[in-house]
Amino acid sequence: MTEKKERIAKVMAAAGLCSRREAERWIQNGRVSVNGEVLTTPARTVDANDQIVVDGQPLAGPQERRLWCYHKPVSVITTYRDPQGRPTVFERLPAFLPRVISVGRLDFNSEGLLLLTTDGGLARELELPSRGWKRKYRVRVHGKVTPEIVGRLQKGVRIEGISYAPCQIEVEREQGSNTWVLMTLTEGKNREIRRMMAFFGLEVTRLIRISYGPFQLGNLPVGAVREVPEKVLKGLL
Repeated sequence: MTEKKERIAKVMAAAGLCSRREAERWIQNGRVSVNGEVLTTPARTVDANDQIVVDGQPLAGPQERRLWCYHKPVSVITTYRDPQGRPTVFERLPAFLPRVISVGRLDFNSEGLLLLTTDGGLARELELPSRGWKRKYRVRVHGKVTPEIVGRLQKGVRIEGISYAPCQIEVEREQGSNTWVLMTLTEGKNREIRRMMAFFGLEVTRLIRISYGPFQLGNLPVGAVREVPEKVLKGLL
């Protein structure tokens, strides 16, 4: 019986090493070899008989598919290594967790719900724009969010050549010189909320993601994780 062959990046993602996109970059950077041959392109298929080595270490087999909700604190970066030496999410995770990767990212100064999984393929699937999953945030800005600003954000804005899709925005309360708003986005552009608010002269002083699609932050303490049951995950997918 012929062994099933799969793209090398997919196999690396299934092992929980990284996302498929990251795997492709690692391959192009010469960090991956198959049967002693250093790869220069991700256009390679492999099977169970191939010897895959990443950064000098044999690649482990596929990980059991698992997903956690994590309450990311502020002042940690969502990456494994940071050239600036800042603390990372993966250094702060509870010791009982296996190796995981994140579903998308949260900025260094952002906090709240971050999904973590052992399966890079699942991470990619949960990030797909075609899912149409909404991300909800509680945001504190310095300044007043006027009805005019709300109206423009609900229609979508274009900033420095980049179009930002319409978003739902609701003013929760004003607190001194600050305003708390609830924002719901369908995209995930880099620093999207901060850039939109800066466009209107407002500085974001706190940003908390409270949901990602059907997954809720709820009362999960800062730095804690909560596993999503497999039967719930199957139902969602």
